Amino acid sequence: MAGKHCRVVMEALGKSRIVVEDGKVVEISRPQLKYCPLFNKLLKVEDIDEEAVRKNIEFRIKDFGFATENRVVRAPDYVTFGVSEILSTAIENGKLDAAVIVADGCGTAVVTEPAVVQGLCGRISGVIETGPLDVVLDAVGRDNVLDPATTPIDQVKGAAIAMKKVPGRFAVTVTCPGQAEEIRRMCGDRALIVGVHTSSMSEQSARSMFEYCDIITACASKALREVAFSRDDILIAGNKVQMFGVTDLGKDLILEKLHSIGREPWDGNLPTDDPYPWL
Repeated sequence: MAGKHCRVVMEALGKSRIVVEDGKVVEISRPQLKYCPLFNKLLKVEDIDEEAVRKNIEFRIKDFGFATENRVVRAPDYVTFGVSEILSTAIENGKLDAAVIVADGCGTAVVTEPAVVQGLCGRISGVIETGPLDVVLDAVGRDNVLDPATTPIDQVKGAAIAMKKVPGRFAVTVTCPGQAEEIRRMCGDRALIVGVHTSSMSEQSARSMFEYCDIITACASKALREVAFSRDDILIAGNKVQMFGVTDLGKDLILEKLHSIGREPWDGNLPTDDPYPWL
């Protein structure tokens, strides 16, 4: 039966590969990055090592049931400004009809409820593989995932489902330019393409992401920041980890979220020294 055994593989916390089986952390690789300003701000983690990763994932399992049938599927904003916060606000305000997301327990899913977008995506990143969880499948609807028995992850196929099921515009999260290009070619302007989990992205990939995406989160990619800072048509927002608005729609949704929390985008003045020595 779905949900009785669940294996989740994810990349998070300094690009460490993490495997959770039946609610227990069974594998952690050495993090590729040692520092994240967002995790330092939220959790006071100054040095990301295997033990810090284990403690954080175990906290997620206990706190909101990550990768278990105790999974909390609906939630308010976790941070004030991030991808899930932008997308859930856009759906709530009618700017988008749905979001094609990736989460533990469902894999790729087409989600129309703002609180579910936030609940499933607000506190996770980089899910590579997942087994099914009944509590998650019940929330998103089994006909809104690629396969409720195996819960695969394929954002291109998820966008194809959204093209058939969603009446208007929808968001799709992607992790590489190849996905973004294929979705743009297939869906045109109906898809708001959001680049996520972009740490360590190359300069060539970064430039391609700006060609096909509407919104991109910088994560730990110096190349993405350098491309964004070299252009005068990119909206830049965010204190610890930048968010880039590339198209008019992307900029509009970022500004909509910023204004809802009383914040403004960058004023165009870039720092003269290197603000990202950790990259």
